[in-house]
Amino acid sequence: MATAFQLRPYRAGDEDAAIALWQRSWQQAYPAIDFAARLHWWRERWRNELVPNAAIIVAEQAGMLIGFVTIDASGYLDQLVAAPEQWGSALGDALAGEAKRLSPKRVTLLVNKDNARAIRFYERNGFVHEGEDVNPTSGRPVLRMAWKP
Repeated sequence: MATAFQLRPYRAGDEDAAIALWQRSWQQAYPAIDFAARLHWWRERWRNELVPNAAIIVAEQAGMLIGFVTIDASGYLDQLVAAPEQWGSALGDALAGEAKRLSPKRVTLLVNKDNARAIRFYERNGFVHEGEDVNPTSGRPVLRMAWKP
């Protein structure tokens, strides 16, 4: 049986583990992209955009960070990251639930259009398609999705 995880608010000491988890998770999802080359950019974005402007909830298991979700005051879910070995477990649903708890009227997000696994996950968690867009950073096509109670 899997060890239970605990959810808690992000602390400054979580930065390195959160950034490493982001890299590992995205690298698994998109192996053709060199996420190690993006670490400096991501660390700056994490420190200057997400940490000051979003609520961040992390998941720990056996003392290790295994996931996190970020959601800003407008209800925009920028990141929901789970360790690859946790994909398909209750962790993702718990993190999505935290986003809904923190933004109980509406949660919006952008998801890469070619990420069928993530799209199915969000649909299973009650998110609906609200249109298409292009990610301004990567240029990749994305779906706009939203959840409302």
